[in-house]
Amino acid sequence: MGTEYLKKAGKTPETETGNARKVVEDMLAQIEARGEAAVREYALKLDGWSGEILVTREEMERRTRGMAECIKRDIEFAAERVRRFALAQRESVREFSTEVAPGLTAGQRLVPVNVAGCYVPTGRYAHIASAYMSIATAKAAGVPTVIACSTPYKGEGVHPQVLYAMQVAGADVIMTLGGVQAIATLALGLFTGQAADVVVGPGNKFVAEAKRTLFGKVGIDVFAGPSEVAIIADDSADPHIVASDLVGQAEHGHESPAWLFTTSHPLAQQVMELVPQYVDRLPPTARDAAGAAWRDYGEVILCDSREELAAVSDRYASEHLEVHARDLDWWLARLTCYGSLFLGEETTVAYGDKTSGPNHILPTKGAARYSGGLSVHKFMKTLTWQRMTREANREIAQVTARISRLEGMEAHARTADDRMDKYFPGERFDRGTPVEA
Repeated sequence: MGTEYLKKAGKTPETETGNARKVVEDMLAQIEARGEAAVREYALKLDGWSGEILVTREEMERRTRGMAECIKRDIEFAAERVRRFALAQRESVREFSTEVAPGLTAGQRLVPVNVAGCYVPTGRYAHIASAYMSIATAKAAGVPTVIACSTPYKGEGVHPQVLYAMQVAGADVIMTLGGVQAIATLALGLFTGQAADVVVGPGNKFVAEAKRTLFGKVGIDVFAGPSEVAIIADDSADPHIVASDLVGQAEHGHESPAWLFTTSHPLAQQVMELVPQYVDRLPPTARDAAGAAWRDYGEVILCDSREELAAVSDRYASEHLEVHARDLDWWLARLTCYGSLFLGEETTVAYGDKTSGPNHILPTKGAARYSGGLSVHKFMKTLTWQRMTREANREIAQVTARISRLEGMEAHARTADDRMDKYFPGERFDRGTPVEA
């Protein structure tokens, strides 16, 4: 039988993004031409915000003063776990030097970028976790200046809990800005005079397109689209937990795919019956989003074997991948394409989204085939260096001159010639055949 679709998506994430590119190109052109004035106009037009862009320390204290202590403790708890994981990532790569050949020493340095821009969306939901996921990770990498942006919430500036999360995570500058205008502002250094070297953070299709368009002028984390979840399940899985987890991620938005890959037909049937029931139990905002997502983007694929499940999963390369199956170590060793992996019923995407430590800013639309999610390494440059004795030039200069001339690059070869002439006057070397043409 191979694989069989028991439910096939009617749309793909690309279906609804056709107009985003033109909108973003026009906005970026206006902002590049007119700078801060254009940004203020877009902030007023799109978000109803006419207040100050830069958030002062006094404003931060005023807006977070009335927060319950239990909320603050929860944010601090979660941010600390993200920070710990990021620091462990930082320690997993080291600086080194090594003697490649006698007299030739080479090495690498790990240097953080100077300025990071962190975007924190606030639309259908206040994405508190996205604040510490990006900012705390940048700070763990050693970034000196982290500039954070978030959309004004209900006309009153940055959502207070998002604002507190930004503070706890260590943001140096905070701006009340959302959407394309925020990404452009970070990339161009508007209002702060400090252009970001890298811009990170999730967002809607317009934010994603702005990052894609500006890539090259500024670094970015991942090419992101609507949030995705895939679940691999065998007949040992609990259909209620599987259905709950699919709905839990479909809540993100109307265009958020939720996929089930299974070897169990009975499980698949139960899950397809349960998901609409779980959607119906949600509050209106989440019900609207999850219902549309499951209707238009949900898929259920039946496979004959776990090997086929793994192959299907790697082809989809989901942003979030849960495994509800026997022999979890086999899956850990076998699966290769995912943003973040959740092994066993005991963990779930929501844990990774909010509190467990690994970053939740992850690749979508199949980008997990070639890219991982946000980590400290996105904020760091691996820089190489070398040093050489004059004696080491004796061999390396000759080989360099010969290869350069084989390639037809005479000027390259002569830089090696000049060193041989200076360091070893009177000696004869095989320098290759000079380039005539």
